[in-house]
Amino acid sequence: MTAGKRILVTGAGSGFGRAAALRLAERGHHVIATAENRPQMTELIREADRRGITLQVENLDVTSALHRRQAHTWDVDVLFNNAAVGEMGPLSEIPLELFRRVFEVNVFGHLALTQGFARQMVARGSGRIVWLSSIAGLTTNPYLGPYCASKYAIESIAQAMHDELKPLGVQVCTINPGPYQTGFNDRMGDALRVWFDRERSFSAEHFTTDLGVEVHLADDYGRMTGESQKDPEEIVELFVRVAEEDRGLFRNFLPADRVDEVKRQQAAIWDLGQ
Repeated sequence: MTAGKRILVTGAGSGFGRAAALRLAERGHHVIATAENRPQMTELIREADRRGITLQVENLDVTSALHRRQAHTWDVDVLFNNAAVGEMGPLSEIPLELFRRVFEVNVFGHLALTQGFARQMVARGSGRIVWLSSIAGLTTNPYLGPYCASKYAIESIAQAMHDELKPLGVQVCTINPGPYQTGFNDRMGDALRVWFDRERSFSAEHFTTDLGVEVHLADDYGRMTGESQKDPEEIVELFVRVAEEDRGLFRNFLPADRVDEVKRQQAAIWDLGQ
């Protein structure tokens, strides 16, 4: 392991972020684990105390300018843009305020946070910015458009930022998880039920796309988000490796058994019919 680093993890109150923040702290890094709400912060502190590790727990809503200004006073070697919200449903029907919220958190809030830390890292001549993207940033499935759109935006931001900051000594990369059992996908499925009215919907309930993806709206959609989700441990280990390595790949995708499928879907788009 390399010498201890100063690592900021957004969205550390649950999922990948929580597990990775605790793991990195156990390995001797100075971890700033941020969460949007107080109950998550309390649980992080309790878990760190239970494990006997030191963890700096802070309140950070990436959409808050006040919170971001406070965060920019911290000295950070590695920034994990991990926090995210998800919405799903037909793009021609989803309430726009829900779509906008996804971009405010996943894209605009994190970009604003990153800009402050990028300035610090460039001044120092070193640093690493890690964007948590997704398999949803590389392929798009019907009715996952709101979430996929935000992750596609992250892909473009990360790639441009990689090229812009590399000559200045700052590394930028992505982590692209497939479906893992963190509860995030299930919560996104539950959120659909808040606004989606099957009786009033004009969207197709089930069909197969030109790329061969079988889609079931409403009753069966939870199956698409909930089934075949993998143990998140390998993603936690990937967080650790990306934080600690001196050099690495721009894109870090898991699970490995989905790579060929993603590449096939990307290639097939070129021949997509009307």
